[in-house]
Amino acid sequence: MWKEFKAFALKGNVLDLAIAVVIGAAFGKIVTSLVSDIIMPIVGLITGGIDLKDRALSVMVMHNELLIPYGQFLQAVVDFFIISFSIFMVIKLANKFQRKEAVKVEVVETPVPAEDIVLLTEIRDLLKQQERGL
Repeated sequence: MWKEFKAFALKGNVLDLAIAVVIGAAFGKIVTSLVSDIIMPIVGLITGGIDLKDRALSVMVMHNELLIPYGQFLQAVVDFFIISFSIFMVIKLANKFQRKEAVKVEVVETPVPAEDIVLLTEIRDLLKQQERGL
């Protein structure tokens, strides 16, 4: 069982996926910091100094106050859009490079046979035609 797990864990795709998850987690922290420390204060400034992160809706339910922190939700939505746009741009860039590689592969020309090989091929074809005719 250990050998099977080792073979599975050391496959290239599994390692690539693990690296992508770690990089993605770090990228998520960077985007969260970007949104909470840079974008949301600018949005607050535009909206007249309102800090959206601390905004909440207070609802009374059966003599108890329920706070719904919609500002944090808005911040999460902005995080999501930035991350999804970044992933879209990375995929678009990767597809562009793959298309260029495909074009390079298609440009490769087949070698033209030498003159003597073409002549020998024609002679062979003529001999085959004569054999069929007899």
